[in-house]
Amino acid sequence: MKPLVLAALAALPCLAQTRGPLELSLQRAVELATSPEGNARIQIAMEGVKQAQARSAEARGALLPNVDASVSEQSMTRNLQAFGLRLNSPLPGFQIPEFVGPFKVFDVRGTASQSVFDFSAIRRFQASRAGVDSAKAEREAADDAVASLTAKAYVTALRTQAEVDAAEANVELAQAVLRQAERQKTAGTGTGIEVTRARVQLSNEQQRRLVAQNDRRRAHLELLRAMGMRLDTTLTLTDRLAYTPVDRATIEQAQKLALDTRHDLAAQQERAENARLAASATKLERLPSVAGFADYGSIGSSINHAIPTRTFGVAVKLPIFDGGRRDARRAESQSQLRTEKVRTADLREQIELEVRLALDAVESAEEQVKVAEGGLELAENELAQAQRRYEAGVASGLEVTDAQTRVARARDNRIAAVSGYNLARLELGQATGTIRQMLQ
Repeated sequence: MKPLVLAALAALPCLAQTRGPLELSLQRAVELATSPEGNARIQIAMEGVKQAQARSAEARGALLPNVDASVSEQSMTRNLQAFGLRLNSPLPGFQIPEFVGPFKVFDVRGTASQSVFDFSAIRRFQASRAGVDSAKAEREAADDAVASLTAKAYVTALRTQAEVDAAEANVELAQAVLRQAERQKTAGTGTGIEVTRARVQLSNEQQRRLVAQNDRRRAHLELLRAMGMRLDTTLTLTDRLAYTPVDRATIEQAQKLALDTRHDLAAQQERAENARLAASATKLERLPSVAGFADYGSIGSSINHAIPTRTFGVAVKLPIFDGGRRDARRAESQSQLRTEKVRTADLREQIELEVRLALDAVESAEEQVKVAEGGLELAENELAQAQRRYEAGVASGLEVTDAQTRVARARDNRIAAVSGYNLARLELGQATGTIRQMLQ
């Protein structure tokens, strides 16, 4: 049995090596990143919700009964004079001792207390519930942020893949131009400098391909990091970098959508509500509070000689003076409330700015894509014409090399434009709070 186990363990590395790459779409990447085991930010936000719920339960405990039980048995001695007891015996010849004991006391008792009237505790509980709502909204905001981060990393990886594909196409084009130059030289219509120039161009394109491949590896690592996955995972991206036009909303529509759906704004509004309720709780500390209390148990010299006793009543607590601590807490809570109001107003203005910038970026990116596609088409036509002219012997190889360089630049421009457009769309989705709906 043991050799079989050792053989199975030895085969694990081989199985890991033979495991194929992970096929990953954009939607799947976002799902993995926003899962409970995905990005660390999601896990931290989930723990934040649990902590807020625990604080709410703690605040609720001040409104619920508090019940304790105790059992004690003591052996005691006492110096009566230490308590001011100096007793004279009424009987001649009998002296009351100053020191008494040892004697035993057995007590088994249950105690309970219940808040009856405490507006401050009620307000603190309400503030804690607002804190839970804020933590849940922050969890949703974390999902949006991680989805946006992962989507941008995926688009960047798609761009590097497109750059690698373009580099491969440029290398193939350079090889074709080199073969054409060699044929022209063999036929006597070309020169050695044209062959050398074509070889230099091929070397340059091969260098660009190496750089593009390195950029792709780096982009894959950044994508794995955004998803919270192992960095030694091999990825195969199933989507491709493409331009898909969409209907743009007006600024007013986008701003209204953002104010209604942005989870970070909802979280900030809940924090402001939490601060308001906390300030109110501090203010209500000046009001009287009423609590009931009771205890019941048996006490005696031993468990066999215990007698039941009980106490119950109502206590009214009226704050009068605490050295100014209450006023200091009230001033601090009011300052925190004003701070949260400023943050809420500032976040609204920031959302308006982000929406405007995102809409402008999408509009500009669309124009760039159109220009880049037109430029690529013209560059490819120019290259075809230059190759025909060179083949016919009415142009030099320099004209082909220049056209080849412009085609490579036009391909890079189109990749950059399409990538910029997709990133701009993601920015708009993040600005309006619809990033996850966009990626579904």
